[in-house]
Amino acid sequence: MHSSIRNLLLLVLLLGGSAALAEPASEASVRRLLEVTQARALLQQVQQQAQGMMQGLAQQSLRGKSPTPAQEAAITRMTARMVALIQEQLSWERQEPMYMRLYTQTFTEDEVAGMLAFYETPAGRATIEKMPLVLRQISQESQRSMAEMGAQLKAIQRDFVAEMQAASSKP
Repeated sequence: MHSSIRNLLLLVLLLGGSAALAEPASEASVRRLLEVTQARALLQQVQQQAQGMMQGLAQQSLRGKSPTPAQEAAITRMTARMVALIQEQLSWERQEPMYMRLYTQTFTEDEVAGMLAFYETPAGRATIEKMPLVLRQISQESQRSMAEMGAQLKAIQRDFVAEMQAASSKP
């Protein structure tokens, strides 16, 4: 009985240990993967989308009214500050260390090698080429969904406030 438990324990240790012995991804292979997948260019596109969203929000804040020259100047200053912050926070120089840390912590060297092999195939290159479009479309659709959900959340909140007021007026 003891030998079968010992053998089972040994098997578990061997199988579990093989995963623990997997070589973590090297910085060089992760850098190559980020280069091949054009992570820097994708991040720049995210920056541009965020800037566009900020400018759109500034215009929405006017609620269709024409701004006075002073308001226009304030909007311009605010937008410039927001764009500068986005550019700083989403710069490749600021984001690359995070990418490197997360990729090297998450993937093994074999997994990164497999991804690199895939991205060198026609399907992989098509994925790299088309992913920014897919992500942009997802972002646009998500924004529409969030706007619709925002209106619904406001309605729920109004109902709640009315219900709370009615409940507080009853003994």
